[in-house]
Amino acid sequence: MTDDDADAVRALWRLMADGWRHGDAEAFGSVFTEDVAFVSVRGEELRGRAAVVARHAWLFAGAFRSTRLIPDIRLVRPVGGGLTLVHVVTAIEPDGPSTHAQALVAAEESGHRIAAFHNMTVTAPQGEQT
Repeated sequence: MTDDDADAVRALWRLMADGWRHGDAEAFGSVFTEDVAFVSVRGEELRGRAAVVARHAWLFAGAFRSTRLIPDIRLVRPVGGGLTLVHVVTAIEPDGPSTHAQALVAAEESGHRIAAFHNMTVTAPQGEQT
């Protein structure tokens, strides 16, 4: 993986966080492939970018209005075939949950996009590993 590839992967989470901060579900969803497989913290399976955008538009209009997503990328590791495994811990501020996501980023002709995303709430005390 080149430094440019790693930077492109990290940029996806900056774009995601910017979309979240502005309550812009389209901008938030722009980082995902058209056919993304997305599992929410509640175990909801969202299939495709349009479903991710619709769900986040609902969230941004309600419970997560005026919040910020603060990502902390913990792992960026190429796994072959143009795919990169990414682990990210996020905080939703203020007063939101912390989450841990595992994602597969695909290198496409048009750039890098998240092709699979599985998100869960963090329940272990900070710093404790299970």
